[in-house]
Amino acid sequence: MWGLVRLLLTWLGGWSCMGRLAAPAQAWAGSRGAPGPALLRTRRSWVWNQFFVIEEYAGPEPVLIGKLHSDVDRGEGRTKYLLTGEGAGTVFVIDEATGNIHVTKSLDREEKAQYVLLAQAVDRASNRPLEPPSEFIIKVQDINDNPPIFPLGPYHATVPEMSNVGTSVIQVTAHDADDPSYGNSAKLVYTVLDGLPFFSVDPQTGVVRTAIPNMDRETQEEFLVVIQAKDMGGHMGGLSGSTTVTVTLSDVNDNPPKFPQSLYQFSVVETAGPGTLVGRLRAQDPDLGDNALMAYSILDGEGSEAFSISTDARGRDGLLTVRKPLDFETRRSYSFRVEATNTLIDPAYLRRGPFKDVASVRVAVQDAPEPPAFTQAAYILAVPENKSPGTLVGQVSAADLDSQASPIRYSILPDTDPEHCFSIEPEDGTIRTAVPLDREARVWHNLTVLATEVDSSAQASRVQVAIQTLDENDNAPQLAEPYDTFVCESAAPGQLIQVLRALDRDEVGNNSRISLQGPLDPDANFTVRDNRDGSASLLLPSRPAPPRQAPYLVPIELWDWGQPALRSTATVTVSVCRCRPDGSVASCRPEAQLSPAGLSTGALLAIITCVGTLLGRSDWNQAAPRLALPAQRPVCASPPALVVLFVALRRQKQEALMVLEEEDVRENIITYDDEGGGEEDTEAFDISALQNPDGAAPLAPGPTARRDVLPWARAPRQPRPPGPADVAQLLALRLRGADDDPSVPPYDSVQVYGYEGRGSSCGSLSSLGSGSEIGGAPGPAEPLDDWGPLFRTLAELYGAKEPPAP
Repeated sequence: MWGLVRLLLTWLGGWSCMGRLAAPAQAWAGSRGAPGPALLRTRRSWVWNQFFVIEEYAGPEPVLIGKLHSDVDRGEGRTKYLLTGEGAGTVFVIDEATGNIHVTKSLDREEKAQYVLLAQAVDRASNRPLEPPSEFIIKVQDINDNPPIFPLGPYHATVPEMSNVGTSVIQVTAHDADDPSYGNSAKLVYTVLDGLPFFSVDPQTGVVRTAIPNMDRETQEEFLVVIQAKDMGGHMGGLSGSTTVTVTLSDVNDNPPKFPQSLYQFSVVETAGPGTLVGRLRAQDPDLGDNALMAYSILDGEGSEAFSISTDARGRDGLLTVRKPLDFETRRSYSFRVEATNTLIDPAYLRRGPFKDVASVRVAVQDAPEPPAFTQAAYILAVPENKSPGTLVGQVSAADLDSQASPIRYSILPDTDPEHCFSIEPEDGTIRTAVPLDREARVWHNLTVLATEVDSSAQASRVQVAIQTLDENDNAPQLAEPYDTFVCESAAPGQLIQVLRALDRDEVGNNSRISLQGPLDPDANFTVRDNRDGSASLLLPSRPAPPRQAPYLVPIELWDWGQPALRSTATVTVSVCRCRPDGSVASCRPEAQLSPAGLSTGALLAIITCVGTLLGRSDWNQAAPRLALPAQRPVCASPPALVVLFVALRRQKQEALMVLEEEDVRENIITYDDEGGGEEDTEAFDISALQNPDGAAPLAPGPTARRDVLPWARAPRQPRPPGPADVAQLLALRLRGADDDPSVPPYDSVQVYGYEGRGSSCGSLSSLGSGSEIGGAPGPAEPLDDWGPLFRTLAELYGAKEPPAP
């Protein structure tokens, strides 16, 4: 017996494996023939190297790729060989008796390049391992069975036009699934199949580059390049694959703009306003995008004055528009040059310039019907006020530009002169006044004059005419306001009572100075001092004013220094009042001289004196004259005088309870306790039944004033007419104004109490509805002088002389 484990490898690589595995067996055989004592066999582990099998090999039967054998196997059939691992029993099978390994199917290295298996020899009867298990590898040997492929193809690339030779375009990459470490199956070489002579490819890296210079996008924009990759180093028999590369040339500004024609002709009507489009100009530029943007300009000054050119929103066309109004009669055509320039210029291509072009433009102006044209854009005229109708103001003039002989008719638009203050001559445009003008009422008159062609009413034009009313001195100066002032009884001589201010409605040139003058009588109760600034000071004279029941009426004369000078008079009311020590007014109600409500102090003293005389007490008779007022005489009375004294004192006491102390009489008149239902009481009485329809005055033009409610605004004060200081006439005028003023209380007295029904034979008994008349109007039925001191004020209001004191 000999213990040798031999591995017989068949087919291809088996001999190389056997050569490496036979060394231990040879060493064991040499030891057997050597002299010396016998040696015991030592168990060895299996030593394996890799096996090889060619991929894609297919035959009718399983292919033997190697054999396993152990020195334990003596050929008796007791040894069994086992194979486990990747593909054992399916791809690889082993003969348990002989150890032959076979492959059962074709292998693909690209799917699996090697298989790891485990070989073992065991006793067939007991399955006891005879040798330790050993691992070995079966490698699938590659063959060139996979062509190159381009996983990212087809490709798209862009390169600027006019690029230099060798400019990189794109890199293509192919993959070969064969083993790059075995042979040349995966060694690739790149070539250009289609796209020459414009592009080339690096054989090793696959970088595509430009092959010729100055490729022009405007000539050809897109190229299709076919690239091939071949394995086996490009030699005969190698496999190949191809892909396409679409190369697009991007645009650069390498072309200047160019007008397709050298002369452009346009026409425009003369009535075209500024901004009207005349025409379009386009210079051709084969470039794209921003490289084709252009700016247009007019080179000649003649055309730039009448026309302007701009670029449209796309930046390609030039828009020629009217810049200022055109006139066919003045100029009928314009000729100028227009330049088109690229806005973006690449310095790398300046050698291909200049990037601009020039063309000539001719614009013909066409005649059109035009409305009349005024000689001025606006007219400013002036006329003095108060001139008689027909006064010349000025003249406007218009002409037909198409035909100078065409007649023109003038008119004033009615809505600009609603008061018809002016008239215009239709033939020559002369403007005259139609009514006298008042500068104080209106200074400026703004008219619109219409000029219309007689032959064509549709042709009309308008012009603004401003007429200023010049001032004349036609307003006399007046007091700035009605002055109603007071002076204390204890005022010192020369005290300032009131500053009187005057105004003149005329312009500054006529009222630059206003003079005021008071009464010239040296015995006048008050003095007026002109301040020479349009005002005057009302002063108390050196001697005090005599006591008087009625207020003083101080006449004031005013005049200006215009040409001619105008004068007017006014009246200032001054009341003499009792004042407190601090200077405030205590009461402006004068002491009554005699009244039925009571007796004066002198009268009471006289009665007491008489009573004392009757009773024989002479000392009272002597004291009374010293206490009595000089203006009253003591009257001796009999015992009935005592009754009269008693009644008078009691009546005076009762009236003292009714009138508040130190209160004005005018306030006492309107003090009452009657309370109505207020504004919401609309059912208490019918106010229409209390109104007098017979005594109602005729309605005046304008809004009707209600006399049964408090008006919202006071009635306008009538201006005082200029004239002499006639106090009676002035009082009568004020009385009438008070009668017609609905704003003074009581508001409804005339309507409520002045009417006593229809059909009464005796007429109305009320005097509240009567008013004073000026100049010869009937007064009271009986002389007011006979009414006594109680009605002295009323007599003065009606112009009667003041009755002498009793």
